[in-house]
Amino acid sequence: MAVKIRLRRMGQKKAPYYRIVVADSRSPRDGRCIEEIGIYDPNTDPSTYRIDEEKAKKWLGQGAQPTEVVGKLFKLAGIEK
Repeated sequence: MAVKIRLRRMGQKKAPYYRIVVADSRSPRDGRCIEEIGIYDPNTDPSTYRIDEEKAKKWLGQGAQPTEVVGKLFKLAGIEK
């Protein structure tokens, strides 16, 4: 099973915010997830994010692949493999 760390879209039309989740790569974008590890709100200035560092490192250590945007958020938060 390929596991990805990606964004789940939440919020209203034209006002999205996102949850950072660990999910099976075959599941839909807003479908079932394994675990939620943070939030990301691009609507604020500057954009806000909150990531549970321990959970993120645990999943990266188990081989989960972050998407491009989540990888950038991890870099901003100082989370590396």
